[in-house]
Amino acid sequence: MRDKRELYIGLMSGTSIDGIDAALVEFKDGKCQLIAQHLQPMPATLTAQLHQLCRPSDNEISALAIIEQPLAQAFALACQQLLAKTPYTASDVTAIGSHGQTIRHHPEHGFTLQIGDANILAALTNIDTVADFRRKDMALGGQGAPLVPAFHQAVFQHQTINRAIVNIGGLANITYLPSLQQTKPIIGYDTGPGNTLLDAWFSAKNNNDSHYDVDGQWANSGVIIEPLLTSLLQHEYFALNPPKSTGRELFNLAWLGQYLAIGAREYTDADIQRTLTRFTAVSITNEVTKLLQSGRVNKSGDMNNSGDVNINTEVYICGGGAANPLLMADLAQLLPNSPVMTTAEIGIDPDWVEAIAFAWLAKQHMHKQPGNLPAVTGASRLAILGAFYPAG
Repeated sequence: MRDKRELYIGLMSGTSIDGIDAALVEFKDGKCQLIAQHLQPMPATLTAQLHQLCRPSDNEISALAIIEQPLAQAFALACQQLLAKTPYTASDVTAIGSHGQTIRHHPEHGFTLQIGDANILAALTNIDTVADFRRKDMALGGQGAPLVPAFHQAVFQHQTINRAIVNIGGLANITYLPSLQQTKPIIGYDTGPGNTLLDAWFSAKNNNDSHYDVDGQWANSGVIIEPLLTSLLQHEYFALNPPKSTGRELFNLAWLGQYLAIGAREYTDADIQRTLTRFTAVSITNEVTKLLQSGRVNKSGDMNNSGDVNINTEVYICGGGAANPLLMADLAQLLPNSPVMTTAEIGIDPDWVEAIAFAWLAKQHMHKQPGNLPAVTGASRLAILGAFYPAG
């Protein structure tokens, strides 16, 4: 029997807090199709308030009380603007999957918090909503992140080809997908910083309308500070074994400043931006290389004992980092034995993979199907993720 066609909306707001990604996704016969997409700019005042809330302070609960409702209203507006681009109405959508806005992630304490009241979102859109996806996994001993590897497995795993999917948002995460002909488990975890340090440093040093280094142009005018790069790569996070996840609690300007104070005084701000770009690329490629070497896969996709990186393992990039030519060039240079492409090559626009993933997670919830991979997050078992907020 063929699956019934269903429409879901996926909402994603990442660590840059500059916009809300909204994706209308069709699921049918085990496949997903992006029907429409909308990027809703985050109001500047709300962005500033959220950035402040992400930093420890003395009045966090009061600050949260001020932000919660306007943030949910911004999410609702994103859904409404998305549907306005289509012939569909709220009644055609089965559910919204809302990631919310992460303001704390402390897996070492079994705690994570994503805000943007889903009660308000469901009421304003008149669409059933699923949110708070991470805490059930954490209740089962998991990291609550990354969650997208389960979606990557569902849509990107290949019968005979090994693939690594790297999402470069504020943070970066990797999913290693052995071919279906193998019995090896899916592996996934946060590799470290993605765009978060790049965006923060750019914003701190440039007074213009852009909040990020467009096409890596500013970074490309600088040079790599090798001693600084070496120091940054000594962060203890990189030595941890998965499952692991991270956030701005570890990688932020205050942390970076400790190294700048002692090692980069003779360099320009652009040199530091160039070094941070390389830092993201190296921290990602180090993990890609470790995964491919641990698999010891040969050209035909069979396991062997050579320890050589499989030249036919494909590396696909998604997220905002895929639009940075300098970062993509660094990745290609550092991974000469593996083709480095974007997920557009396998059917999904790299800008919309995460939003589509949260539409998929909502579908999993509505169908009472698991949304996590215990081998990735460290949870004790598979689980239906998220909490349900009815529109009625």
